[in-house]
Amino acid sequence: MSTDLVIRRARPDDAAAVAALLADLGYPANGADAVRRRLAMWEREPSGVVLVAEDDARVVGTVAVAAAPFLERDGRWGRIVALVTAAGYRGRGIGRRLVEAAERTAGDLGCVRMEVTSGRHRDGSHPFYRHLGYEDSGDRSVRYLKDLPPS
Repeated sequence: MSTDLVIRRARPDDAAAVAALLADLGYPANGADAVRRRLAMWEREPSGVVLVAEDDARVVGTVAVAAAPFLERDGRWGRIVALVTAAGYRGRGIGRRLVEAAERTAGDLGCVRMEVTSGRHRDGSHPFYRHLGYEDSGDRSVRYLKDLPPS
């Protein structure tokens, strides 16, 4: 990795690289056209952003962060929706820099708390998040998911 790592907003023309990163994360069913449409949607999203890490003009990582207002207290909470560093670039601090950029972005969006979820099978990511100050709150809450029918 060069010393010129740049973290910037993702653009639709980053779609092929982001699709490859999503495949690295375990989501291979993301073609470049579908990712391009989603990145265009995120560009218009006022309460979220997708960032990429670029090393020598090559996208080597991405993070998506979204913000939502609390109802029970003042402020908003930020959520890291996805985070991945290219396999050959892991362990070089890129993920840490992406999380820091996501936290700054969330702060700019009025967030006072951050959330990230990580599958139980992703053993390598859990120490990473703990090292960055995140705590496992799984003993205080349960996460439920439900797919909604297309509208």
